[in-house]
Amino acid sequence: MSDIGLSENGLYGAGHALLSVRNLSTDLRADGRVVNAARQVSFDIMPGETFCLVGESGSGKSVTALSIMRLLPPDIASHPSGEILFAGRDVLNMPEEDLRHLRGGSIAMIFQEPMTSLNPVLSIGEQISEAVQLHHPALSPLEVEARTLAALEQVQIPGAAERMRDYPHQLSGGQRQRVMIAMALACEPKLLIADEPTTALDVTVQAGILELLHDLQQRTGMSMLFITHDFAVVAQIAQRVGVMRHGHLVEVGPCGEVLRNPRHAYTRQLLAALPENLAKPVAFTPLQAANLDAAGSLPEPLVTIRELQVWFPVRKGLLKRTVDYVRAVDGVSLDVEAGCIVALVGESGCGKTTLGRALLQLERPTGGSVRLGGRELCGLSARELRPLRRGMQMVFQDPQSSLNPRLLVETALTEPMRAHGIGVNQEERIELAARVLERVQLSRDYLWRYPHEFSGGQRQRIGLARALAVNPDFIVCDEITSALDVSVQAGILQLLLSLRAEQRLTLLFITHNISVVEYLSDRTVVMYRGKVVEQGETGQVCGEPRHEYTKQLLAAAPRLRL
Repeated sequence: MSDIGLSENGLYGAGHALLSVRNLSTDLRADGRVVNAARQVSFDIMPGETFCLVGESGSGKSVTALSIMRLLPPDIASHPSGEILFAGRDVLNMPEEDLRHLRGGSIAMIFQEPMTSLNPVLSIGEQISEAVQLHHPALSPLEVEARTLAALEQVQIPGAAERMRDYPHQLSGGQRQRVMIAMALACEPKLLIADEPTTALDVTVQAGILELLHDLQQRTGMSMLFITHDFAVVAQIAQRVGVMRHGHLVEVGPCGEVLRNPRHAYTRQLLAALPENLAKPVAFTPLQAANLDAAGSLPEPLVTIRELQVWFPVRKGLLKRTVDYVRAVDGVSLDVEAGCIVALVGESGCGKTTLGRALLQLERPTGGSVRLGGRELCGLSARELRPLRRGMQMVFQDPQSSLNPRLLVETALTEPMRAHGIGVNQEERIELAARVLERVQLSRDYLWRYPHEFSGGQRQRIGLARALAVNPDFIVCDEITSALDVSVQAGILQLLLSLRAEQRLTLLFITHNISVVEYLSDRTVVMYRGKVVEQGETGQVCGEPRHEYTKQLLAAAPRLRL
């Protein structure tokens, strides 16, 4: 689609825009304080256009989107200035009856986390049918069912007729996101608001969702407000882009112009934080991590995995007999040298996380061998494993759920130390915990706060600090940057590299972000359906992939090509 001309003030003419946001300010009240969540925001969206709103967490992107549909609770939200013109009518002054017709009928929204947006006790067919019935009460039950089925088929849900009876927990993340899109599009809206709809999705699933939205847009002429922090996605889908910071829209313009020649310092800062724009670290070789032994050969790898299997039984019938197995990890073999960062990539369900948990014996293997520092871990009892856990730790994907909300950061860091006999007393452990926080670039004052008082990036650093508190040799990092802002992600990646350099830390880094893989890892392992299909030096795997699945992953990864 070609760029549409600008008016003198850099915005589209209001007479031609489907949506015109003019000088919108949004205040949120909490605990007697007023937060200026959005300030004097102005932009237009033309018919059939995709407008991307970019910025870090807390910049006001989602608040602006929720304001457009007036979904913010009126007892805590207010709009001291501005107007939101949709098809010439001001949404802020619409009566409630008109708003009910507008929401879902003319403007629909896809939320960031479908699992929390979908009702877990209703089938997906019932949930889509409810939306159709509300906006088209004259339709018969058979017509509603036909329209619901058509919506699921439109978003390419396999076996749509059978899936209508399924519940949200029975679907994958990508399928749940498609259901949200089907629900939003069932009533044929003129404007679709998509709030981070592809965050934390696999690259192939993300590519499918983006292609689906583009195809639907081409067929229906729908406009789209797409909220994201991924500039590669912006470059792929947007005609125009707006950059938000601290509630202000600091830059607006055609996508190519903003990405190639950003005018605002904040936009330049965000682009510089992308993994592909960060300074490349020096490539790792085993010789950098260890000296040759007396025989002139390299020492044994820190982690050695041979024919590892993790199978989960499938039980059916009244007696719940085992009829089959889910082969989550099926005969995996790989080595990790001391000081090496190995990236483990693949789609959801391929076995990445199960493999990481099995290495640490958090998931007991069905068969095979795992050796850490020459010591066999498989078959050891919980009591025998306990002293070994100091040398192997895990940083989980979601720090919000992995940190106990009732414990101070001080307790979360000192408890593992006490369990492993680190520190002669609590005062010494507190001092060690404070030093660990400073190593992950957090203030020692944070020891006396609770997890809910921190941002997502700060919580992720606390999770990393908890793993580092016992001085491990090996850490499994499970998708720890998947939902972080680009600048926060850059800080975490650079921190991991500095920790590797300082203390010869060894990492297994589970991710689906190819740009992160290329920047951070020394070696890359690709998994597909429980098996390793390709592994080697990162430059070779990402530059000259041999396996067809690896080529498919790399082709699906969005790239910022300027």
